[in-house]
Amino acid sequence: MSRSGDPVATGRLLVGLAQMSMSPDSQRNLDRALEMIADAAARGARLICLPELFAWRYFCQSEDPAHFALAEPVPGPVTRALEALAADLDVAVAAGVFERRAPGIFHNAAVYIDGRRGYRGKYRKMHIPDDPGYSEKFYFTPGDLGFRVFGSPWGKCGLLLCWDQWFPEAARLATLQGARILLYPTAIGSQPADGPGERRSQREAWELVQRSHGVANGCFAVAVNRVGFESAPDGSAGIEFWGRSFVSGPDGRVLARASGDSEEVLTAELDLGAVDRWRVEWPFLRDRRIDAYAGLTARFLDRSNATELAAEKDEPSRTVTK
Repeated sequence: MSRSGDPVATGRLLVGLAQMSMSPDSQRNLDRALEMIADAAARGARLICLPELFAWRYFCQSEDPAHFALAEPVPGPVTRALEALAADLDVAVAAGVFERRAPGIFHNAAVYIDGRRGYRGKYRKMHIPDDPGYSEKFYFTPGDLGFRVFGSPWGKCGLLLCWDQWFPEAARLATLQGARILLYPTAIGSQPADGPGERRSQREAWELVQRSHGVANGCFAVAVNRVGFESAPDGSAGIEFWGRSFVSGPDGRVLARASGDSEEVLTAELDLGAVDRWRVEWPFLRDRRIDAYAGLTARFLDRSNATELAAEKDEPSRTVTK
């Protein structure tokens, strides 16, 4: 038992990432995911992660009310299929799903299934993008469960989703709940109009920011993406998903990386003791100035917010000038 209360502070864990290319047939996608989970388990993986919205093509490229019919309750049919296989293989599975919560309320969610212990809970995506080709605000209500972590025999896992990966606050709040591994089911790529240089810089930024979250928090980062071209449902340009799923360590070093052009079951061995060693040698959590971060709850520190923060502290504002 570690001082943090995690059941295992040392040892090794093999993680598996199912980098998938999705078809229009959701049942085929589910069947393929089950095959890839079984493949990863046969290689010795005990924690296996699937992409965001893995059972469907990325329908958020366009706004079409007909796509709400794709959603299902959580737990539901997709969750139960994952749960049955996870129990049979006794492996943990994290996967992104399209949740129908109530009429008119839908979430981009992820489930965590802990082998024979079964379904342990879900996370509802907190940060919802609205960019060309990523019209998620049309479909998804923002999450209301907060940033969640799930216990495992290897320590706690923080489960986040795609757009969450750009926000340091999400990774930090998962870490402060004890997360040692950050899981990022993802659907991200480039549009045909993007030139080679822009595609490369986007892809490198995507990887770099997640590796940096691992460094700043002393965590492993596990990012699993879909791969291949998916045309938009309305016939517009579509998205070329990058693939390049990866695992990085607490020091930011990439432990394994998948290809950028094909399906792949990627595995990586995690030295769980590296988390404690990194956090002792680079004590970022120790040196946090929690007394100085009130401004993080403001949208932006403009004149009015700076004045209000100063008033709360009952001291003159030194950031406001006339």
